[in-house]
Amino acid sequence: MSEVLIKSPAKINLYLQILDKRDDGYHNIKTHLQLIDIYDHIKFKVSKNRGIYIKSKESYLHNEDNTIYNAAKKLQKYQKRNGFNGVEIEIDKNIPVGSGLGGASSNADSTLIVLNKLWNLNFSKDKLMKIGATIGADVPFFVYGKNAFGEGIGEKLKEVDVIPEKILIFNPNIHCSTKKMFNLYDKFLKNNKNISLSNQNHFWNIYLDKNPDIKDFIINNQLEQKINLSGSGSCMFIKYKNKKDIEKIIEKMPSNWRLFFCKALQYSPICYIE
Repeated sequence: MSEVLIKSPAKINLYLQILDKRDDGYHNIKTHLQLIDIYDHIKFKVSKNRGIYIKSKESYLHNEDNTIYNAAKKLQKYQKRNGFNGVEIEIDKNIPVGSGLGGASSNADSTLIVLNKLWNLNFSKDKLMKIGATIGADVPFFVYGKNAFGEGIGEKLKEVDVIPEKILIFNPNIHCSTKKMFNLYDKFLKNNKNISLSNQNHFWNIYLDKNPDIKDFIINNQLEQKINLSGSGSCMFIKYKNKKDIEKIIEKMPSNWRLFFCKALQYSPICYIE
């Protein structure tokens, strides 16, 4: 096998609670991670040239400062000298960037899983999860490939069943940096020690303070108890069973927002690579 085409899935956080800040700068959390059927499409092809080449319409993927290159580089150092290969990676992005849907982490996971096979490294899933944790906190979850409760920085995982509802994703076309959002959270908590945080997602206060137009949309449409935030934002979501339950909300949605009608996945497509 010298070429693989994979669907790299997104996720939502059904809830996300931040417990405390660790000495290493990360935060301990509790979360419920659910895979969904929004995908980036990635093609991997082994190259006799030892380089790592990424082809994409997204300019930020043309340099070495991205999770795909980082994942490939980390695995490449484990190749044996007599079988040292490079890789050509072509990616078609569909998961919004900076959205809280885990696209960059999912792409890193796909790279680890596929190159582990293409380069015949034969690492266990546990080994790949440990490597993934050095790339990003959500990468171990995507390597795990199943819906899970997550603790620690998100690397301590326990499998959980798929949710029965359908999911409507609201993408307000805003980029949220996870690192910046955690920094803002730390500052917010320091100045608001007695404030009550949302049980669904502890980033809500910061997110709505940064985006008053979104706050107005939620309040004006009485969505406080229905709408959820994924990760550190920017995408929000509603769980529903019948489309009639969300028709009125869609009608009032700002025209510059993007919608995704999603299904929950039991397993990641990455689990089916042979």
